[in-house]
Amino acid sequence: MRNETRGTVELTLAMVLSGTLGVFVVESGASPFEVVFFRCLFGAAALGAYSLARGFFTGHGFTAKKLGLAALGGVFIVFNWVFLFEAYEATSISLATVVYHTQPFFLVLLGAVFARERIPGGKLGWLAVAFVGLVLVSGVRPGDTASLKGLGFALAAAVLYALSVFVTKRITGIRPHLVALVQVLVGLPLLLPFADLSATAGLGAGWAWLVGLGLIHTGLMYVLMYAAYAKLPTAKIAVLAFTYPAVAMGVDWAVYGHHIGLVQALGVPLIVLASLRVTLAGSARTRGAAPAPRTAGRAPEAASPVATRAA
Repeated sequence: MRNETRGTVELTLAMVLSGTLGVFVVESGASPFEVVFFRCLFGAAALGAYSLARGFFTGHGFTAKKLGLAALGGVFIVFNWVFLFEAYEATSISLATVVYHTQPFFLVLLGAVFARERIPGGKLGWLAVAFVGLVLVSGVRPGDTASLKGLGFALAAAVLYALSVFVTKRITGIRPHLVALVQVLVGLPLLLPFADLSATAGLGAGWAWLVGLGLIHTGLMYVLMYAAYAKLPTAKIAVLAFTYPAVAMGVDWAVYGHHIGLVQALGVPLIVLASLRVTLAGSARTRGAAPAPRTAGRAPEAASPVATRAA
């Protein structure tokens, strides 16, 4: 199998797995804080075991500054999961996932505010298109408190995710598996004060779903993604990333009977198209500014914003 073909299969499988994440969260029966705590616990075990088996801890490349940046990114990514899972409860997996995919726009805004990056007119136009799509997708009426709450949670998750990417992409020379491992390890002490671990005693079969979140959606899924990134061009990664919301919407309909209305459906392609154009424009600018050959001897780097679109 050709390298790029194998990467396509790996990333597609990773995005399909990501699209089933909502079902695992809901079926676990645990609250969002407990779900994220055990996702971090079982995910750390999976990523730690994989990194140890591959010898990634040898010459890991961490410095105090890089470790601090990874930990800060972990704070953002962990609470991003909490808010996203809260959005699943307040609204639906479909709506939460589509709104969550406004992440690239918040990343652009963060770059403008903190890195003083100029936003070209074209990007401003696509931001406007995405906003129109968001209004249509939300389908929220002023009196619909639950949907408004879910929309707010999903947007908060998107902002926190963008903050995590903004911080994490400044870490170079470190295997992304190790960065992810630090981030989930940070989540354990961070969430302990909020998680009611005694409430999980009666979960029963819910434990299987929690273990799955850690081993499948954090261990296996991230290993597949990072393996695919080295084999694929950025444009293909950006396109394949949208397998995630498509699968999430299909699974939500098949399992829970949730589907978005006609007006909401009109907003989905607007968000997808705008997100894709903003993401690809950013990656094209990066390639033009600092081209670098893809060689086997190149030092491993943290995943790019395009390459971390999974929840």
